[in-house]
Amino acid sequence: MKPAALDWSVENCTIARAMEILGERWTLVVLRDVFNGVRRFDDMRVRTGIPRQVLTNRLAALVEQGVLRREPYREPGSRLRHEYRLTEKGLDLWPVLVAVLGWGDRYLADPEGSPLSVGHRDCGAEVRVELRCADGHEVGQHRDVVPRPGPGARRRTP
Repeated sequence: MKPAALDWSVENCTIARAMEILGERWTLVVLRDVFNGVRRFDDMRVRTGIPRQVLTNRLAALVEQGVLRREPYREPGSRLRHEYRLTEKGLDLWPVLVAVLGWGDRYLADPEGSPLSVGHRDCGAEVRVELRCADGHEVGQHRDVVPRPGPGARRRTP
């Protein structure tokens, strides 16, 4: 029995489009640091160990895609520089990073645990990503989700 997903095309898949922006290894590392308040190029380079040209390319791509914006700043006696701030489009990636963190903590953390955790500012409880349907029901298992064609789906032609 063939999966129903083979009946529609994935040529215009938004997961594939998102991965064109996010799929390079260093991109999520850069976003992690910007979410953690590291906004300046030199601070990112030192903190992450990303090669200078790779970091330059990643930041430029994230700015071009509207995930980050450049904000000018000038230290006294220095030339004008830019720091990187999240746009609304970038801020909407927060649940993605929390989900990746949770997955990494579950399967890849050192025995002593993760070096990073995220907590709710109001109560201090750990933050995690949960799936809910549009009617508010918690979706606990992947088998509780049924993939189906979306409004932009195109029927495959044999």
